[in-house]
Amino acid sequence: MLDVSFARSQFPALALPAYERGSFFENAGGSLACTQTIDALQRYYLETKVQPYAGYGPSAIAGEAMDDSRRRWAEALGVTPDEVQFGPSTSMNAYVLAQAFAASLGPGDEVVVTNQDHEANTGAIRRAVERAGATLREWRTEPITGLLSLDVLADLLGPRTRLVTMPHASNIVGQENDVAAAVALAHGVGARLVADGVSYTPHGFPDVAALDADIYLFSLYKTYSVHQGLMVTRNGILDELPNQGHVFNAALPSKRLTPAGPDHAQEAAAGAVLDYVELLHRHHGGTPDDGLRAASAAVSALWQAHETALVAPVLAWLASCPSVRLLGPGPADTGPLHRCPTVAFVPRDREPAEVAAELVARGVWCSAGHFYAYRVLQGLDVDPEQGVVRLSWVHYTSMADIERLLTALAQVLG
Repeated sequence: MLDVSFARSQFPALALPAYERGSFFENAGGSLACTQTIDALQRYYLETKVQPYAGYGPSAIAGEAMDDSRRRWAEALGVTPDEVQFGPSTSMNAYVLAQAFAASLGPGDEVVVTNQDHEANTGAIRRAVERAGATLREWRTEPITGLLSLDVLADLLGPRTRLVTMPHASNIVGQENDVAAAVALAHGVGARLVADGVSYTPHGFPDVAALDADIYLFSLYKTYSVHQGLMVTRNGILDELPNQGHVFNAALPSKRLTPAGPDHAQEAAAGAVLDYVELLHRHHGGTPDDGLRAASAAVSALWQAHETALVAPVLAWLASCPSVRLLGPGPADTGPLHRCPTVAFVPRDREPAEVAAELVARGVWCSAGHFYAYRVLQGLDVDPEQGVVRLSWVHYTSMADIERLLTALAQVLG
């Protein structure tokens, strides 16, 4: 069982007076930073704010810290350092990736996208496919649940399919998708698969090699770290894509899909969150000899068990409330994969923004909108301009936070 008090002690923001007066339920927009991340950033700016990789002390230390982040994240995700790339954000990583794919697509090629994706990711590849003159095929969600069916994907695939893109979890629906099964289907017809892990990784660091996705992307600022995007490129896919970086960096795997130079401080501090993961692992009986992949798997299991316990009463309350429509699976429909605690609902007779404001007034920090999931809401027959109320939390959320939420929901929605 996760020691929530210990986990919370590693997030300095939670000790501030403001966080005693309210509960943070907007984690899907960006999580709080752990103390290890904050300390690493401060240390870089204080001690090594110079150009890295030169021969003098602070410069050499800066370069070592950047390399160490890459090595540690590779171990945590079960891949090699050459397969890890940092970029300014997942949205920008996805945009650059789309430019690269556009150069290799043409008439007769087919690309499968979903309407469950965040627009920053699906929009870039859709535009690239259109420019290349290829055919776009949409893997649509089920209109009531918002879930993706693997049977539907199988029917969309064929000998002309070159690429499939999908989310590991939706930032509205919240249910984990079976990426490994989708990869197997895509690879079965010779296609590549790109998985967007932005809405999943705050709830667990996956074994990316086991998923076997050709590309896996996520945002570090949503995983208690710095405001950067991390992208894993595997299975030789870099050899198929044209270089998007500087010409003299074309032979460097970590720079081929990074047109601009890195933010040195953020890249150097990116691995510090893994110090937190190791600390949490040791606190729950693990040892330093276990390694980062094992520690990440064990801590992810702790996070998800805690989140499952907290999401159950919220889903049950919303599913039984006649004045709202709960989006995504309810308490009895989550299945064997993780139901991430990203919960969206539509008030039947009130504006979402009004309901969100009333929840905020009661100490439940959330908001309303479409959250860049415009197509998801359209597929669920929800007006994106009106949007939804979204509640999202992670492992440092306490049962006291959930009790505050349930009290506020009862007061606002009856």
